[in-house]
Amino acid sequence: MSGSLVVTVILNTNRGEDTLACLTTLADSSYKPQHVIVLDNASTDGSPEVIGYRFPEVEVIPLEQNLGYAGNNNVGIDKAMALGAGWVFVLNEDTIVAEDCISRLIEAAEKDPQVGIVGPMVYHFNEPGVIQSAGGTLDKRWQAVHVGLNEEDCGQYPQARAVDYISGCAILVKRDVIEQIGGLEADLFYYWEETDWCTRAREHGWKVLHVPQAHLWHKGVQRDYKPGPNVTYYNTRNRFRFLSRHHAPLSVWLYAWGRTLLTLTSWTVRPKWREMRPHRDAMWQGALDFVRGRGGMRPVPAGK
Repeated sequence: MSGSLVVTVILNTNRGEDTLACLTTLADSSYKPQHVIVLDNASTDGSPEVIGYRFPEVEVIPLEQNLGYAGNNNVGIDKAMALGAGWVFVLNEDTIVAEDCISRLIEAAEKDPQVGIVGPMVYHFNEPGVIQSAGGTLDKRWQAVHVGLNEEDCGQYPQARAVDYISGCAILVKRDVIEQIGGLEADLFYYWEETDWCTRAREHGWKVLHVPQAHLWHKGVQRDYKPGPNVTYYNTRNRFRFLSRHHAPLSVWLYAWGRTLLTLTSWTVRPKWREMRPHRDAMWQGALDFVRGRGGMRPVPAGK
C-alpha cells in the first residue's frame, strides 16, 4: 500500500535489543512510503552505532537533554513534520509491529477525513492473543481505562470505532492535527501525555479511532507489571494537571482528591501497606507539585 508519507518516531534509551527487533518488523511493513527516526537518549549500550550499521536507512538523532517521554518524542515529531510527513507514528521501542499494521491503520483512517488519531489492537507480547489495549476510555470519574485489558481476543471488538484515547505505545497522528494542536504536552514529561493529546484533538473536532484489524505486540505493562514510585508520582501529578487543563467538573475533582487522600492515609497508618511508603511519598510529592504548578521532571526529594 502506498500513500502519504508515514514517519515513525522511536525513543531509545539503552534498549538496543528491543529497538532492533522493532526496526526489523518496521522494515517488513507493507506500507510505503515510510521513514523511521530513532531518538537516542544518551544510551551507553552501543545501540546507536549498531542501529546505524544494521539499518542505515534509519535516521538516528542523539538527544541533547532528557525532556521525558513527551518532550523527547516532540523532537522527533518536529523532525517528522519538517520532512513532510502526512502521518506521524509515535512508537515505543519495545513493540513488535505486524506487517500490515500501518497499512490497516491508514486505510481505516482515510475513510473519514475527520479521523485525526488512530491506533492498533495492542496485545501482550508474552501472551500474543491477550489484549493489552483496544483503545482507551475516560469513565464518568475521568479515570483512564484501557478497553479489553487482559481479555482473550475472541473477536469481541470487530469494527473500527471511536474511542477517547489511544495507547501511547503506538499512536498514529495526522499532520493536520499536529499543525492545529501541536505535539505532546512536554510539561507532563511522562504519563497521561497520550490521553491529553487525544483529548485536545477531540476538543478540536477530530475523531480518535481504534482499528482492531491492525495488530501490535507490546513488551511493557504485562500482567505482572509493578510500577515504581516514579510512576506513582507522575500518575498523581499529571492526572490533576489533566483535570485542570480540560476543565473537569467539581464532582470529578472531589473524587480524585478524595481517592488520593484516602490512599495516602491507608499507606501511612495500615501496617500491611508498609512496603508502599515510597509510593506514599511519591503520591504526596506529586499532589503537592500539582498545587505548586510544577511540571517536567520529578525533582529529587531532599535527602535522597
